[in-house]
Amino acid sequence: MFRTTHSSIKAAIIDLDGTMLDTMPDFAVAINGMRADLDLAPLSKETISPMVGKGSENLIRTVLARDFDAATVEARFDASMASYQRHYLSINGQHSLLFDGVIAGLDAMRANGLRLACVTNKPIAFTTPLLALKGLDGYFEVVYGGDSLAQKKPHPLPLLQVCRDFDLAPSSVVAIGDSSNDAEAARAAGCPVLTVPYGYNHGRPVQEIDSDGIVDSLLSAAELIQKHNRTVLTLNQH
Repeated sequence: MFRTTHSSIKAAIIDLDGTMLDTMPDFAVAINGMRADLDLAPLSKETISPMVGKGSENLIRTVLARDFDAATVEARFDASMASYQRHYLSINGQHSLLFDGVIAGLDAMRANGLRLACVTNKPIAFTTPLLALKGLDGYFEVVYGGDSLAQKKPHPLPLLQVCRDFDLAPSSVVAIGDSSNDAEAARAAGCPVLTVPYGYNHGRPVQEIDSDGIVDSLLSAAELIQKHNRTVLTLNQH
């Protein structure tokens, strides 16, 4: 079922923005707060959406590049990043919503014995309180933000670190996300990967992502993983 593994799945690494939570409204409020500090016009959520997913540094530089040349972007970067972080922390989670099937999916994965980790490119200072606010923090043994380790997705390091933390082979740890970052990191780490169709993916169609399948919710992902594990168990009994 997962073309990259014939092993049973023992753990899942789940992305946050665009996979568990629709955080785009939070991004829009924080970005436009930063832009107001610079006397710049606000941007729509549709404009901001393709910029999200590759970490805060990339986000702020991309936003600034809409109005400034490269030298000015760098000159204004530190102050703009501080402004963005101040605005984001003040509203973190207040405008974001859980996607359908997230809680049911996490409950099903846990009931099926999967170990769970959250790996996101969101800074850890934003990630930890957001998970707590939305009632998600109790599901995850391990949480890594984009600044928790030396590399962030699409580098495989965060996924490989989770595999080490769990003492599991990458082939038995599935990554679930909404973007090419998640898939590229998983492929490089040797993990199977599932994608959800409702996230951001830098403005690109989810069908372009090299994954083992598109699932319409985390609950669907849990059901697919359970079916895969039953198939593996049956094959190993013969």
